[in-house]
Amino acid sequence: MKTTSKRLLLLSLCCLVLAQLTAQTAGDSLKVVTRSTMLGIGRTNVLDTYLSQEHFKGLGFSFLVSIERQKGHSHWATLMEHEGNLSVVKDRANSKKELEGAYNFYWGRLYGWQLLGDRLRLQAGALLNASLGVIYNTSNGNNPTQARLHLNLMPTAVATYHFRLSAIPLAARYELSLPLCGIMFSPNYGQSYYEIFARGNYDHNIVPTTFVSAPEWRHMLTLDAQLGRKLTLRVGYLGNMQQSKVNGLRQHVYTHRLLIGITKRFSIIPRAL
Repeated sequence: MKTTSKRLLLLSLCCLVLAQLTAQTAGDSLKVVTRSTMLGIGRTNVLDTYLSQEHFKGLGFSFLVSIERQKGHSHWATLMEHEGNLSVVKDRANSKKELEGAYNFYWGRLYGWQLLGDRLRLQAGALLNASLGVIYNTSNGNNPTQARLHLNLMPTAVATYHFRLSAIPLAARYELSLPLCGIMFSPNYGQSYYEIFARGNYDHNIVPTTFVSAPEWRHMLTLDAQLGRKLTLRVGYLGNMQQSKVNGLRQHVYTHRLLIGITKRFSIIPRAL
């Protein structure tokens, strides 16, 4: 009888340890995903000296999807953002028009710290930005189009503060990204796209860039208001100031957007084997 009791006790302890290890493994494998989908509207300022010496300004629209994934109790998080822009801009005399469109993809890793009783979360890391865009001048006969392609490494910092207003949970978030280095495509001064692609005349068209030759300042301030168990409203501002001065050409595209959208936060629980 004593031997049986000892065996049952040992078996119970083994089951308890196994359950604890299983729970810990599941907790470490648990993924928390925060996904925000937003629409934006605001002003756009465009200068591209390959197409024109004029500054063009007008109205633009943006579509932004931000996805953040964090695994278990890890301090590391993966941030991925898709940003699409479309603008119609005119010169100061309101006689010429340009169309500007771009897609920016951001992917990176951020390390986080929890402060003030988990109300404040600070993150720091870097994002890789791949950008593909075009500027089309409707008045130009020769070379009416300028392609925009660049790849940047951008140090990034994020601060998120959780608080309440009456009975409504709120979260204020600020994200800042600055360029460090990268590469971009650019025709040289006086070089046509026909020379580059039809005749194959390469003239320093793939250009290494730094924060000096291609400065950029992208920042986003948002406020989340939890209105129900499954509905979180997000409003905010997105500013993206992209510039470059390479191959004797200057270019900048400044976008300012007021944002509105929804945020969803959910967990992915791994299947037990």
